[in-house]
Amino acid sequence: MSVGCGGPMEQEEAPDLATQEAPLPDCSVSPDDLRNYYRDAAHTDLIGQWGCYCGGLYNWGNKSGPYVEYIYSC
Repeated sequence: MSVGCGGPMEQEEAPDLATQEAPLPDCSVSPDDLRNYYRDAAHTDLIGQWGCYCGGLYNWGNKSGPYVEYIYSC
């Protein structure tokens, strides 16, 4: 027996992940594309990464500062 308040629950639609603003990259293909984000233009303090490196996804930290983009082939 189930007990609850209110009317019947409506099923919510699952979000369409293909229309997300920043989809995750497909890291299964080469060349890899990795951005290293730094606190300042001197690139002395790494504060975040976004992209692929040798099949792995790197998505961490602050991604609003200056960056250096590396394109690798593993």
